[in-house]
Order: sequence, then C-alpha cells, then structure tokens
Amino acid sequence: MIVYKGRVFSVEVGRKRFPDGTVHEIAVVRHPPAVVVVPIDRDGRVILIRQFRAALDRELWEVPAGSVDAGESAEAAARRECEEEIALAPRSVRRVRSLYPTPGYCDEEMIFFVASGLEKPAPDSPHKPDEDEKIEPRAFTVEEARAMVERGEIVDLKSAYALTLI
Repeated sequence: MIVYKGRVFSVEVGRKRFPDGTVHEIAVVRHPPAVVVVPIDRDGRVILIRQFRAALDRELWEVPAGSVDAGESAEAAARRECEEEIALAPRSVRRVRSLYPTPGYCDEEMIFFVASGLEKPAPDSPHKPDEDEKIEPRAFTVEEARAMVERGEIVDLKSAYALTLI
C-alpha cells in the first residue's frame, strides 16, 4: 500500500514473501530511474554544478542528474538534464552503466552517461532549470574534481563515483 506519494518519490509499506518462503514487513521508497551525466567540455574538463540540497541544508558540488520522466528514454533524459543544469546541449551521450545506490530500501536505478560535444542549445529550447533549482555550473579539470572528492568538497556519492568513469 502506498502511504506517501510526493513529486519525486512514493513510499510503499506492506508484507512480502521472500524467496525462502518467509513473509516480512517491508517499506520501499519507489523512485523512477535517474540519469547521472558527466559532461566533458572540448578542453577535457568536467562540468560540475553547485546547488542547494535541502536534505543536508547546504550547497553541494555534483554532476548533473535527474529523474527520467514517464515515457522518456534514459538517453533523452540525459540530454535534457545536461541542458537544464549546465545550459549546454550535448551532441553525444554515451551510456556507461547503471547501478542501484540504496537497494536496501529504494528501487531507484541510476544510469550513468558521459556527455560530450557540448554546445549552446537552440534559442527556443524548452529545457530550463526546475523552479526550485538555483544552479551554478563550473568546469574543472578531472584531476581538480577528483581532488575535491579527496578533500571532502564533493560528498555526493553518485558524483564521486561518476568521476571514476572518466
């Protein structure tokens, strides 16, 4: 039974029969698939975004990411999120892999992409940041970005992992 339904996720509570035949109470966060995009500019730098995260009550450096909309392919979502969050449209997105970050209680699948061939979007593009997003994009060398992880300046796990893919 769904006990909470919000804009980003819902929470399901119930009982489930496990493979060994036992029945257990469960609580699962249901979340649509998400894309995680590592944008690489023509100089080989990675573009990170700084944005406020209410759950932590602070600003974080991250790679662009967001949910896949209903009926949208992961590739289209990666292109859209890149354009919305760094105001550049990728000519190429390459799917790298997908992972489940918190399978103990959430079904969210994160699909990782590397985006390249970044260019200004068409003037009539509808892709803009969400109303609650105040995003600051900035390019870093890959070495600078990885050093930010080591220094604790990037604390977002998906972003820290994404930087290992380039």
